[in-house]
Amino acid sequence: MSDKPLRQARELLLKEYRGVLSTHSKSMPGFPFGSVVPYCLDAQGNPLILISRIAQHTHNLQRDPKCSLLVGEREAEDVQAVGRLTVLAEARPLSDPQAVEAAAQRYYRFFPDSQNYHSAHDFDFWVLEPVRHRYIGGFGAIHWLDDVTLANPFAGKAEASMVEHMNADHAKAIAHYVELAGLPAKAAAQMAGVDSEGLHLRIGQALYWLAFEKPCNTPVQVREALVSLAHADRWPTIEQIEA
Repeated sequence: MSDKPLRQARELLLKEYRGVLSTHSKSMPGFPFGSVVPYCLDAQGNPLILISRIAQHTHNLQRDPKCSLLVGEREAEDVQAVGRLTVLAEARPLSDPQAVEAAAQRYYRFFPDSQNYHSAHDFDFWVLEPVRHRYIGGFGAIHWLDDVTLANPFAGKAEASMVEHMNADHAKAIAHYVELAGLPAKAAAQMAGVDSEGLHLRIGQALYWLAFEKPCNTPVQVREALVSLAHADRWPTIEQIEA
């Protein structure tokens, strides 16, 4: 099998930022319990969630950490004709202070309002460690996948520095990215994250992932990609990237 389904599955995880978390019901044994959760990816490329200690899904995970996260393409007219991914995983709460701080700094950039309720209420970070993935790319494109996740080489200080620099000094470039990608300009965009394959923009409460023309493995390569896009007349499409 080619690596195309792996890339498509990972891109779906990157593009979306909410999914249906299914856990084993504690109060109704034998029944699955579904709930909607926002997420971003952690340094290892695994889904990171912030959930309340009193929530039903948290009680379920404490009893049985086996779960799944269903992610589908947003605003799809025909949900059976577009990509969707089920991440079969084991959930693990973060307890190490350094790990919690690293998770918080990235999650806050994606979901700024979370900083208020995380600090004021009983919320904890959990990471969903994938066991296997089921990816459906449309009719007949069905795959069981392993090793979908990809670690972020910039996680931590490098990513935070790049994001802060772009937001502080290059608002015009970010606005140009929004225009190139045809994203809604209902509010000023902010960069939320960077990984080896693309960048995340936050516009209001919505998040968008935009792919680089080619993978970037160093901060210098990211800078070159961002400068190139700031002067581009169109965002490279998947067809252009694969050509």
